Amino acid sequence: MTAYSPPSPSLYTSLALFLLGLCHLTLPSGYSIGAAFLLLIGLYSLRQPNYFKPLLSTQDVWIFAALAFFGINGLFDAFYHQASGSSYDKALRFILAIPVYFALRKYPPRLSWLWAGLVLGAIGTFLLAGWQVWEQGYARAEGHTHPIQFGNLSMLSAFFCLAGLGWAAQLQTRTARQRWFCFLILGAALGLLGSLLSGSRGGWIGVPFVLLILAKAYHSFFSLRIKIGACVIAVLLAIGLYQTPSLNIQPRIHSALHDIQQHQQGNSNTSLGARFEMWQAALVLAKENPLLGIGHDQMRTAMQGLAQQGLVDPVIGEFNHAHNEILDTLAKRGLVGILALVILYLIPIRLFTPYLSHPDLATRALATAGLILPIAYIDFGLSQTFLAHNSGIMVYAFWLMVFWSCMRNTICSYTASAATVQ
Repeated sequence: MTAYSPPSPSLYTSLALFLLGLCHLTLPSGYSIGAAFLLLIGLYSLRQPNYFKPLLSTQDVWIFAALAFFGINGLFDAFYHQASGSSYDKALRFILAIPVYFALRKYPPRLSWLWAGLVLGAIGTFLLAGWQVWEQGYARAEGHTHPIQFGNLSMLSAFFCLAGLGWAAQLQTRTARQRWFCFLILGAALGLLGSLLSGSRGGWIGVPFVLLILAKAYHSFFSLRIKIGACVIAVLLAIGLYQTPSLNIQPRIHSALHDIQQHQQGNSNTSLGARFEMWQAALVLAKENPLLGIGHDQMRTAMQGLAQQGLVDPVIGEFNHAHNEILDTLAKRGLVGILALVILYLIPIRLFTPYLSHPDLATRALATAGLILPIAYIDFGLSQTFLAHNSGIMVYAFWLMVFWSCMRNTICSYTASAATVQ
């Protein structure tokens, strides 16, 4: 009788990545499912810490530092301002993402599982959004979270699928390349449609920047004719989507313009008008507490106080955040918090960017996805306090570690292969 052979640890990490992409929007708190698996495997892998000493680079330490500094700042802020337990929980999540690196470096996953999870997750997100809007009568698809979070994260999944085209291009057989190209493009298209069904507008501001990243990474692989054709198709597609009544794109755009006009006329009781008032309130509060801010739990009371003083419109009284990541952090955590937030964004941008031109396309795809992540979050943060939500925290922290550690794996594999050929 053949002895039972347990699955390899790499199969577990592959499955965890698949679930991370598949479940993060399609199930309630689905963003925690794959992340929990990765955390457990990461903690298990740390039983032999000496194994990683030769593998850790200065860049790895910088990535860890970005997450740890933001998390520690959150813990300090919660303690200093005597915040509720949820504030400690959210801060810890940034730190708990770090062991994911050790799991994926020690037990390298199959990248096909990563990209498949993202594509199927984008498809599932669209199906959920369509069911809510067209069958349940929702005005805006919200999934299991909030329309803004849902729409922006659906768009992010689409961006990741586009980044994966580089990985597909390096597959050995033509059939595999064609199938994965179609699969990834389908995921990207449906992820974008899921975002449209949410009615979220802020995330679309970042589309040109994401397209620039994709162009920087992959422009050399396409002829001028294909590039021009793609631009024409994109414009025609945008016009077609704009004219499609069931997607409610026209009303949302017209509503935004109307909100701006109303605010100029003194009416702030609109979606954008309330945001403008919240931004103004956050700046006032930041001036009063510039270094450490006023704290998360004190925000609502402080904004209501400003409204009572007549400094801002009373419409903001029901909110406890500023609907802008930078201004909200400045008001709640002060300049120290802003420093932590800038580091959280800029270090990944600085470290992923050089690999957009790496000769190995698998590496380039992971670098592209890794760079898109902070760029997209900067965009999302213009109109929403994205990192105040569990979904925003888990997606950023854990996908950052996933793309970075997987990219380090592909770099090592490429270097070893090149050395063998020589």
